[in-house]
Amino acid sequence: MNVIKQLSRWLTPREGGNMATHAGDLLASLLTMAWFVEARDPYTGGHLWRVSRYAQLLAERAGFGPADVARISLGGFLHDLGKVGVPDAILRKPGRLTEEEYAVIRTHPEIGSRMLSGHPLAYLVQDAVLLHHERPDGRGYPHRLAGSAIPEMARIVGICDAFDAMTSYRPYRSALPRDEAIAIIHEHRGSQFDAQFADGFVALGRTGRLDHVMGHSDDGIPLLACRICGPTLVVHREHAAGHRLYCRNCAGEYELAVQDNCLIANPTGKKGGAVDLEPGTDNELIARTVNAAVEALPVAKLLALPGVPHGRA
Repeated sequence: MNVIKQLSRWLTPREGGNMATHAGDLLASLLTMAWFVEARDPYTGGHLWRVSRYAQLLAERAGFGPADVARISLGGFLHDLGKVGVPDAILRKPGRLTEEEYAVIRTHPEIGSRMLSGHPLAYLVQDAVLLHHERPDGRGYPHRLAGSAIPEMARIVGICDAFDAMTSYRPYRSALPRDEAIAIIHEHRGSQFDAQFADGFVALGRTGRLDHVMGHSDDGIPLLACRICGPTLVVHREHAAGHRLYCRNCAGEYELAVQDNCLIANPTGKKGGAVDLEPGTDNELIARTVNAAVEALPVAKLLALPGVPHGRA
């Protein structure tokens, strides 16, 4: 289905605005929801950005056009939306999950799909949100789809999600080195991971094309970790020396400083209060993501073409 024509069925310029502004507002609403989901888990800082960037790189390598690359990248950012319905006791559990707890985690694709229901731009990312845990061998969830029945967006995001999970720290295990995670994806090509896209991802990894994304929460922004209990301290692009960060697990306070031209986090010995620990969105990152998507689609220019209907059909 043509992305732009489908988008034109839903979007209408808001009063005093234009089509691109309206589309940007709608995309921003989705990304903001996803960001707050991630902010609940102290161990996954930057996961959505990294999966989005990995998905973009893989889609580009696979030869997708700019509009589809933008959609797949958005799907990577939004794939875990349904984790908003997973209780904190499970989402934030420092140890391995029981079978019962894992069954709850497995509900998040369908929860995310229901959350998207009725959103004007749901179709852009629905496949990634609902189907990123399906497997080519039919052993995935929630629908046990197999092979080509799994949409390409979901196949790509599934690989990127798994790679980031393997290469990220968890309290019950260390992060795997890049090459070990790449070897696992290669080993399970055709069963857990789509063979064609797995080969492309492995090639990206072996040539170092993923290294600038690993261990970062934004371009050029490395992740920092709490020295007391280990979870991620996410640094935003606008943060500078003197800014205070707080661990969302133990509430430890840190102050940013510059060392060897890099930001480091030094513990102050203090604890953050309730206001300090409230999750906040990285508005600058979300705005850049939205602007890139709107430009790539490109909404305003193509919806203005003669013969393209405006508003709902």
